[in-house]
Amino acid sequence: MGFGNAVKTCFRKYFTFSGRASRPEYWWFALFVFVGSLVLGGLDASLFGTTVVETDGATEIRSNGPLGGLFALATFIPGLSAGWRRMHDSGRSGFYLLYPLIVMLGIGSFAAFVGGFDPLISGSAEAVVGSIAGLVLLVAGLVFLVSPLLVLWWLTRPSQPGSNEYGPNPQRAAPWS
Repeated sequence: MGFGNAVKTCFRKYFTFSGRASRPEYWWFALFVFVGSLVLGGLDASLFGTTVVETDGATEIRSNGPLGGLFALATFIPGLSAGWRRMHDSGRSGFYLLYPLIVMLGIGSFAAFVGGFDPLISGSAEAVVGSIAGLVLLVAGLVFLVSPLLVLWWLTRPSQPGSNEYGPNPQRAAPWS
């Protein structure tokens, strides 16, 4: 599958989260989204200008234009569905694509839960709970750093040969399907 065909396929399957997507389909579409974002961001900057934002000694240049944002909105769902189908192609549930988000929500929930106990404990018990919570948050932070790399690795895995529970192998499927 080539670049143009992959982009057409992903837009044609805009809301299709079932079935499978081959590696070329997913990665050509990812390249399209990356290049489109760069081009439209540059076009936004040239047409609508930029804003320099300084916070805590860091300088950030932001574009004021709508083109990049509209492109991101238009490609978010097909990118998500292509990634979902790509996970299916490697034999995994599409929910695996959301692991970094799930880890982030879990860390936030745990931090809020432990923070809610602060007024109830005092003295040495507070130190024990604080050190245990700190250790758990440290481990969770490491998991959060590794989870996007794991998802990226899963997205690069080869197709499962033959059919799997999500459908036929897209590289072996009939060209008219």
